[in-house]
Amino acid sequence: MAVFTRQPQHTTDDAPQPSDQTAEPAAPEGRLARWRTGHPTAARALRWTATALSVALVLFALLVPNTLAALAWGKFVRIPVEAIIGAAVLLVLPRRPRLVAAIVAGVGLAALTVLNLLDMGFNEYLGRGFNLVLDWGLLDDAQSYMKDTMGGAGATGLAIGAIALAVLLFAVMTLATVRLSNLLVRHRTVAVRSTLAAAVVWTLAYALGVQFAGLPIASDHAAALLEIQTRRVQTTLRDEAAFEREAKEDVFGSTPGDQLVPDLRGKDVLFTFIESYGRSALEDPLISPGVLKSLDSGDKALTEAGYAAKSGWLTSATYGGSSWLGHSTFLSGLWISSQQRFRTVTSGDHLTLTKAFQKTGDWRTVGVVPGVQKGWPEAKFYGLDNVYDAFHLGYKGPKFSWSTMPDQYALEAFQRLEHGKKRDQPLMAEIILTSSHQPWAPIPKMVDWDELGDGSVFDGIEKAGTDPSEVIADSNRSKEEYGKSIAYSLTSLTQWLERYGTEDTVLVFLGDHQPIARVSGQRASRDVPVTIVAKDPKVLDKISGWGWTDGLKPDQDAPVWKMSDFRDRFLTAYGSKPSG
Repeated sequence: MAVFTRQPQHTTDDAPQPSDQTAEPAAPEGRLARWRTGHPTAARALRWTATALSVALVLFALLVPNTLAALAWGKFVRIPVEAIIGAAVLLVLPRRPRLVAAIVAGVGLAALTVLNLLDMGFNEYLGRGFNLVLDWGLLDDAQSYMKDTMGGAGATGLAIGAIALAVLLFAVMTLATVRLSNLLVRHRTVAVRSTLAAAVVWTLAYALGVQFAGLPIASDHAAALLEIQTRRVQTTLRDEAAFEREAKEDVFGSTPGDQLVPDLRGKDVLFTFIESYGRSALEDPLISPGVLKSLDSGDKALTEAGYAAKSGWLTSATYGGSSWLGHSTFLSGLWISSQQRFRTVTSGDHLTLTKAFQKTGDWRTVGVVPGVQKGWPEAKFYGLDNVYDAFHLGYKGPKFSWSTMPDQYALEAFQRLEHGKKRDQPLMAEIILTSSHQPWAPIPKMVDWDELGDGSVFDGIEKAGTDPSEVIADSNRSKEEYGKSIAYSLTSLTQWLERYGTEDTVLVFLGDHQPIARVSGQRASRDVPVTIVAKDPKVLDKISGWGWTDGLKPDQDAPVWKMSDFRDRFLTAYGSKPSG
């Protein structure tokens, strides 16, 4: 019997191991080797292509900005110091540690790229970067929004595609860094010289401030982004601890009920939020014409009906979305700029503006929240005796994208279910209107109030409306449709007040935040209009010292307060006594 023995061979770390000379079928590697031998030109082209793509992918990860506005080709014509340091480290490591380092680098670059893409999305829609500690829960809200915009199948497909792309990115990025690591070692002499040369060029470019296309050639962009994310996490953790202590302090928290808002006794007080009603709606030339026309006509009609109004500005704690942060900031008197802050304050017993009315025992308190489609435990925090959500307003008509029902219908339902009924107590209501929620297509139209019925009258209007896909990616079109939606909401509210308001109605209405950056602009303020309307002149006399503008439209230079300041100013103006 012939015996074959395998002789040991001395190879370098990266040299291919000899194949097993057996009678078994050729392994895939063997077939690949034969293909390379038989097609040397194609194999060489494939190797160069794979290497070029690996280099491009790593450079993209190191240089890509975290905002869409900063995305320009000049960003990628720079020398990243992280690549130089990474190459130097890989060149000095032995084989196994080098492989581990390359894999870790690939995973890290993929993670950084995902964070940059999330930053892009959050900056585009919410005017801020992605928070690693707080914002994962908002991805579920984004999925719900896409479902309402694109339909269930489209949203599911988009979510699956995003997850698949993320997994693919991690896999391809890791393969790229491993390939480049092996390439460095196979051509060690050239790699060492090239790394040293790149280090010298980077140092000189940095020292001399050399620029190309207005950007510095020497880049430490990835390290800077990593530092931003680290600081963001550290700041968040410190901030949440400080906020928890702040939320426990309340100058009106222990005020007896009979000492809260005594100057509004007997009045129906309505706090109404208009979705995304921001300063841009009044000042952007592509948005404002229809909005200003609605305010002017509403002003005229309400004045003829005996009402007067005063308006100012509030700076919202949120931007582009997360409306509940604006609502809770306005009503609690605390700056609630994150989901964690929201959870902290709503789990406590901090006095909200709406709860102050409940605490007196002299008002019936209700919430009209057509955007709520599931349990809403926050109703207790807000001090609401009864809540009308999307399923309790009697609506049988179509949804308008995200909005479950038109504002005109929601207000009419409020009139039918609460405001128009005979009551032993005045009414305090929190009303959250939704028709101006993005993507602003399709938009409802005003119908005769007597024809609203169960909302079926809106069937034809919804079907004839604009498809969201025609608006969502077009900035100018989004501006125009956003303006129309705000005009619709304002018209619904002012007509409702003109039609159903009484001598004792006090309406406070405001925007919860500015629209997304694609509509309001990358450097837009966070200001929103706020207005108080009443027939009784004593109501507005109480705020005469605020410096607000007469009418429904605040002047550009009207006072601007933080939204969290409103609660205490309002309570004080109407006779409330601090507990301290």
